[in-house]
Formats: sequence, C-alpha cells, structure tokens
Amino acid sequence: MRYLLLIHSNETTDANMSEADMGQLMQEYMAFGQEIGQSGACLAGERLQPTATAKTVRVRDGKTQTAPGPFAKTDEQLGGYYVIEADDEAAAIAWAAKIPSAKFGSVEVRPIWEMEG
Repeated sequence: MRYLLLIHSNETTDANMSEADMGQLMQEYMAFGQEIGQSGACLAGERLQPTATAKTVRVRDGKTQTAPGPFAKTDEQLGGYYVIEADDEAAAIAWAAKIPSAKFGSVEVRPIWEMEG
C-alpha cells in the first residue's frame, strides 16, 4: 500500500536555526534519504518552498479565487513529503518516525486511495 508522509514544522524556527544545527539536520535527512532509497520504499519525495510562495485556489460560483499562502492557519507548515510503499500502517509509521523533522515538528501518515482504472 502507498502512504503519503507529510512533514510539518515551523518555518520561522527552521529559518532561525544556526548553520551548525541546519547542517546537522541536512546530514540527518541525507542519511534518511539513503536508507529509505536503498530500501526501495521511497516512491517520491520533495522539499517544498516556503509558504510565502504558496497560493490557495478555490472555485466558488464558477469563479476561480486565489489567496496567498497555505489554506490553514497553524504554527506548523507543510515543508515536504514522501510517497512510500509500505506493507501496512505500522511500517509507514516506522518510516515517519525516522524523518528528522519528527523530532521537533510532526509527520502526518495518510494512506493513498488506490483508484482502479
């Protein structure tokens, strides 16, 4: 089964990390990337640009509306994701727990709806 692992953390905290702390975090992400890549579980994954670059799109009464930023007001922002293949939810949660940002942010684990077609 495929799962989406959504990585949430506070952009302000991330931006204010010391160079040493950011370097350590990036080393941890590189190690995680190698581990999950070598396992064959990772199908895709990307780091996202800051929320200041985001737009939210809604269509109301046939008209497209755009608003700056993400749709939710929260102290944590979506910063990246992985799409993985896992045998079950427990395996997906085990991968999510290894994502470095889980130590100070959160990782949402969500099954992907498999569409037949």
